[in-house]
Amino acid sequence: MPKDSHSEEESSIELVEYSGLVWRIMFAEQSEQTCTPVSSPIGRFHHSNQVALYTSCTEEGASVAIKRYLKSADRDRIIVPLQINASCIYDIRQTDFTAHASMVWQDCVENGEPAPTWQYSDTARKSGAKGMLYASRSRPDLTHLVLFDVSDGLVVQAGDAKTWNTRSTYQ
Repeated sequence: MPKDSHSEEESSIELVEYSGLVWRIMFAEQSEQTCTPVSSPIGRFHHSNQVALYTSCTEEGASVAIKRYLKSADRDRIIVPLQINASCIYDIRQTDFTAHASMVWQDCVENGEPAPTWQYSDTARKSGAKGMLYASRSRPDLTHLVLFDVSDGLVVQAGDAKTWNTRSTYQ
């Protein structure tokens, strides 16, 4: 993708339909906010307080994704199934950009640089995508979904939250 222009990529983005269950791990005290975007101003695919809700297509994937963010003194967490029904999802796994989208982004931000991953989500947002499917950085066989829109009907809780064990067998 050109660094200074996204127009070529924007015109070639193919948006797909995604309907299915995804999984989200969050702090237990947030159990009433399962479909609420993250509160952090930046992340892998959001900056400047953009809307983002990070999920994974399997429970195992959710456990793998959160591993980097765990701390020994963390509060209790839950894992919750969410139903997604979206007609406009950018599947970056099927592009030449998949490896770049799964890079460690935090180092760039710590050095005062924008995360290179933001260019992919910004391009997807400008193209009308409601979210983006991407491969796990540490386990490319696993798929994650970030939503840029959490409108009613697009994402709903699909079952009871359950306690998530930080010593899960997936870690």
